[in-house]
Amino acid sequence: MCTTDYAQLHLDVAFGRSNGKIIWQPRISAWVKDRLFMGGLPAPYTGMDFPDIHRHLNCSARIYDYNSCYKRIESPDVKVITKQINESDTETEFITPVGKQTAISRKTPNSRAIIHVKREISSEEEMKVAIWRVENTTWEWDGVAYETLLKKWGNIGAPTMYMPRINIQDLYINTMGTQQAIYAVYDWPDTVEAYFDALDRCHERLIEIINASPIQIINFGDNLHCGTLPPQLFKKYVLPSYRRRCDLLHKAGKFVHSHWDGDTKMLLPFAKETGLDGIEAITPVPQGDVTLDEIKDALGDEMFLIDGIPAILFDELYDVAMLKQYTHRIIELFAPKLILGISDEISSTGDIERLRVVNEIVADYNNSCT
Repeated sequence: MCTTDYAQLHLDVAFGRSNGKIIWQPRISAWVKDRLFMGGLPAPYTGMDFPDIHRHLNCSARIYDYNSCYKRIESPDVKVITKQINESDTETEFITPVGKQTAISRKTPNSRAIIHVKREISSEEEMKVAIWRVENTTWEWDGVAYETLLKKWGNIGAPTMYMPRINIQDLYINTMGTQQAIYAVYDWPDTVEAYFDALDRCHERLIEIINASPIQIINFGDNLHCGTLPPQLFKKYVLPSYRRRCDLLHKAGKFVHSHWDGDTKMLLPFAKETGLDGIEAITPVPQGDVTLDEIKDALGDEMFLIDGIPAILFDELYDVAMLKQYTHRIIELFAPKLILGISDEISSTGDIERLRVVNEIVADYNNSCT
């Protein structure tokens, strides 16, 4: 069972107060949620909630549940109408003083993921409505939710949150889908840039709330992937917004990192230009497209690596010896600027008991730092 104060260790590592120690934070959400969707958790995890599973595994959690403490407040002039079209499809209309948006989502019996039949933005007119909506969005802090989560999670990890996705990633993942978004960037450049400007202002209003809150570890939950975000688009849209966000958050003493997963080789050369303190979920070979040495070259001694162990090394396809070797190499290269985890999460086919292998390696390393 968990006896370490992982919340304090998490903060100490992030802010350089750990005397060289690192922290192990395997994200297990996909493994747990997929099993719950398929009928339930196996023994000995049956009936456990997320904090209890982490306590049983004696490891830390990166607790993004704290996002619920930041409430997005839609303008009262927006009317949301939801109706069931059939057994699987739901239509949602967002009716505003300047027009409406329509989205259609679909549930399937084979996955807990939602299929987007129609996204919120599929025309330039809907994007103009979206601009009005984000311009009129505000944010509030929910202190009751914060205190409830503190009691739930205890000392398993420090309170952490992730910001809404940056400009073009919002289009790709949240509101348009990748193909339509790429066409929009080139076909409606003025409207797209007006939307991005409105998002920046909206997110800066959120940053005011973040900076006044007690949460110190901030993530940009962007899921950057150079297969859809080549360097020219990254430099034009993402990099300036990253720098502005980081500047505002650093003024309040926040630790700031971003989620880059998938292929990242073409984007890593810009890592030190972002203003970020670290990058989460960079996935090395044999799963991703970069080596550990290439990641080290990009981050240098200035930036943190958050995660780093390819998820597939927790599958039986790979020998445990390779997992051990990989873990030792990551610690050798990146400690103490290392919040060790799985890039991106342990999969549904992974052996969760392999997490204990890394537990032992990290414990031995941390003991050597005292």
